[in-house]
Amino acid sequence: MGELLRYTAELVDQGAETVYRDMGLDYRARYTPVMRAIAGGARTVGEITDASRLTQGAISQTVGLMIQQGLLERLPMAEDARKSALAFTADGRALLRRLEPHWSLVFEAIGTLEAEIGHPLLDVLEATASALEHKGFAARLTEVRGLHR
Repeated sequence: MGELLRYTAELVDQGAETVYRDMGLDYRARYTPVMRAIAGGARTVGEITDASRLTQGAISQTVGLMIQQGLLERLPMAEDARKSALAFTADGRALLRRLEPHWSLVFEAIGTLEAEIGHPLLDVLEATASALEHKGFAARLTEVRGLHR
């Protein structure tokens, strides 16, 4: 299952990155959860992690790349100068304006994929993630192993 999920995600990301190149953008698909979370009001790595369900390490690494590329900047937080907030740079805001209409098309394309396979893929993935958050795969495997002793 893990290999199939990774392969499917790889196919989606490859397709997305091909389209980004065709749009003339120097943009990685892995930036999308960060872009969407910040556009939705997230200000810290923790808030982006909560919004995206990705690991804090993956988000921190992606944020670092986006800062290097000039899309994001760190700003001191007024309530705690030891912490920093993330914000779009002018280039990041311009990129967001170009990407938002594209993301609408992405969801339309997902709809065509769901129609072709005959399953609500996003709903299935959401339900799967929720079930695994409730009861992890390790617990499920241990439970099944106990049935075979």
